[in-house]
Amino acid sequence: MRTLCPNFDKSDGLDTVLEVPIPEEMLTNMGTNGFNRWQNLKTLMNNAQVADKSSGLAASTNTEFTALLKLVGAPLIPLQVQSDHTLTRPLRDCSIRDSIGKYIVQQYVAATGGQGALNALKNMYAIGEVRLHGSDMRRHGDDDSMRSGGKAEVGGFVLWQKNPDLWCLELVVSGFKITAGSNGKLSWNQSSSQPFHSNKGPPRPLRRFFQGLDPRGTANLFLDAECVGENTINDDLCFMLKLQTEQNTLQAQSTSHTEIVMHTILGYFSQRTGLLVKFEDTKLVRMKAVKGKDSVFWETTIESTIDDYRYVGGINIAHGGRTVSTLYRYGAARNHKQMIEETWTIEEVDFNIFGLSMDCFLPPSDHEREHDGAEHTVGLS
Repeated sequence: MRTLCPNFDKSDGLDTVLEVPIPEEMLTNMGTNGFNRWQNLKTLMNNAQVADKSSGLAASTNTEFTALLKLVGAPLIPLQVQSDHTLTRPLRDCSIRDSIGKYIVQQYVAATGGQGALNALKNMYAIGEVRLHGSDMRRHGDDDSMRSGGKAEVGGFVLWQKNPDLWCLELVVSGFKITAGSNGKLSWNQSSSQPFHSNKGPPRPLRRFFQGLDPRGTANLFLDAECVGENTINDDLCFMLKLQTEQNTLQAQSTSHTEIVMHTILGYFSQRTGLLVKFEDTKLVRMKAVKGKDSVFWETTIESTIDDYRYVGGINIAHGGRTVSTLYRYGAARNHKQMIEETWTIEEVDFNIFGLSMDCFLPPSDHEREHDGAEHTVGLS
């Protein structure tokens, strides 16, 4: 991946470090020669739009493309995750299902490096590459022939995290840049085509951390989950842990225009290795009806299979995976379904970075101009 931009103004000048490293393939698609490519990239990094917006995600507008990109790039988990240094719960006075769940989490902690190694984590960063495909829109929910395909959209991202409530993401794909973050009080996102938007309710963690990048956060997330059975994922027999978001939490995250009806999280932990091999969540949002019109529902299902675990600094971290997101809209007179597929690889990851201060997690300067309008279709917050 490219991490430096040449200095075209001064031949003897130092190269500029890119805020978001990008794949070589993405740079090649940005112009016919080296100068044009870097000029287009400079425009992109300044949050302006690159001219060519042909997309393999089958989006008809820039706004729709950005919404689909946020769906796979920057969705949030509905639950707050504590920085609990114990990573354990007593097994006494528990039901059989609860005690099984806690035992599975203990095995996961051991498989990812052990309690001592995980408790020593203070912060982390990761650089990765993404490749996106999208399906055509299917009317009336007909997904019998739904397959991802067409042109692949290639991009890169960089992640910073100090704890579950302090994090920052920058994602660049197909001439669009998405930034999202949390400063411990406020979660927010914005893009090159949409303004700053804060998410209602308390700060929440980014879903991408639970795709094998944050073992301590994952352990704390599932610490009180219920074991609901077994399932086979890629020939690997797994325990299934389930979390159902409580109604008062969903109400706190709903807005004047949207009601989050339910949000369910499932984790599949390998019985052979103890590692998390699949992370799945389903969210149902009701767009509150305007006078004289029926309610519209958006159901989003996101399934991530996680693999290529490797040890980095004594922590077992996933370096690749695949996410399939299905977006289903129904109600009123328009029903449709769409699928987006993402394949990602982690190019670089490290822990306990010196000098990572609170200033690294500040929201954009225009964060005081809150937008409490309707969530764009899927209720991304």
